[in-house]
Amino acid sequence: DNLDRYLLGRQFMVVLIVFVVNQCGSPLAGSELWGLPPVLTNIFLVTGLAMVLFTCVIGQLNSQVNGCHCMLDYSNNFLALGTLYVAMAIEFSGLLHASYLIQMLVAYIAGKPVESQEEPRNTMQNIFFWGRCLMSLGILGFAFAVTLTAVVQGKTTMWAGVPPAASIVIFFVLMSLVGMLEGMQIAFFAVIKLTKAERGDSFFAKKTCEVLFRGEGRNLPAFMVGRQICVVTIMFVVARITSLKIVPGEGNNLFGVSDTIQNLFNTGLLGALITTIVGSIAWQLVASIFPIAFLSNPLTYILLRYCLLLEWTGLCHGAWFLAEIHSRVAGFQRDEVYVGK
Repeated sequence: DNLDRYLLGRQFMVVLIVFVVNQCGSPLAGSELWGLPPVLTNIFLVTGLAMVLFTCVIGQLNSQVNGCHCMLDYSNNFLALGTLYVAMAIEFSGLLHASYLIQMLVAYIAGKPVESQEEPRNTMQNIFFWGRCLMSLGILGFAFAVTLTAVVQGKTTMWAGVPPAASIVIFFVLMSLVGMLEGMQIAFFAVIKLTKAERGDSFFAKKTCEVLFRGEGRNLPAFMVGRQICVVTIMFVVARITSLKIVPGEGNNLFGVSDTIQNLFNTGLLGALITTIVGSIAWQLVASIFPIAFLSNPLTYILLRYCLLLEWTGLCHGAWFLAEIHSRVAGFQRDEVYVGK
């Protein structure tokens, strides 16, 4: 069960880091760079494309390339251990426990019990667990209230010219898309273990599996690369929509909160919380229980094709080169060296 706890905390860390990077790297209005033409400045700087590619290639994909083949060496350091402890601490805090309520609801609908490798909770453990679930649910509701109010009032970092109503629609559409991409990853790995007969009779389920497992199966890692570009791009846009830009001390604090609380709102923490629970973990839980239903969705096939197209463009192929440098400098060896083939 600690693996599930780690994944829960880790997902929040990933989303929060993207939100923080957005805060750090968002250009000021009218910014110019190296005398580049306005067209290039708008494409790479204003839209955030440069930041997306930088985050994908350096911050994520090169690590995933090494991590998937050299798991033992990659995790054999204090940074990996520290990351584990931080993720576990985040989960223990109860901040994300609303996810467990979603898990229980989905399992109930599916008629499947929630499996655990641990002993049943005693009375005190149940009180502690359900207390954190209620706390998390309350915080999630408050996060939605703050975020949507700020969007309606035009007090977020969303690009100028986008009306509040459009921002709200874009927000929920993007949350659904990132949820689909998160769920697809889970569903694809789930169906790897299934035979063709077990993958259902749906037209789109068959087409999706046909594309995904074609040839030597290269399309699965290719999808992961394209998916990562999509997810990071969407998260940067969601961060734009949900991050507040209210200057504390000017009497404009949301709901009349103190300057300290307003500064906390401005960090994008609440948007990261919403994205983690509603736009990521919830969809993963659904996909883990209903993988075939996910494959049968026409949007899954469309997104798969789009992710493969993104990978084919080579936008993030530099990650392979950086991964090779990192691997040689760190002396990584493939797992087969230690455990055999």
